[in-house]
Amino acid sequence: HMIRSMSRKGNCYDNACIEAFHSILKRELVYRYKFQSRQEAHQRIYWYIEFFYNRKRTHSKLGYLSPDKFESQFYKQQKLIS
Repeated sequence: HMIRSMSRKGNCYDNACIEAFHSILKRELVYRYKFQSRQEAHQRIYWYIEFFYNRKRTHSKLGYLSPDKFESQFYKQQKLIS
């Protein structure tokens, strides 16, 4: 039940962020393993996203912080400003 997002016909820049994520996910996880079942694939992908990508993997666009640390800092700053 998802609705795709396109800025206009033939212009998919709205999807660039998720396309980049999919590329990283495939390169760092999917192409390195031969999953024995869908369940194993689901478990490994879940672990990769929740415990590695969001909590440990640093991102240059986030000032070389993990998404989790970046979000924590953002909300701390919001409390100081308010």
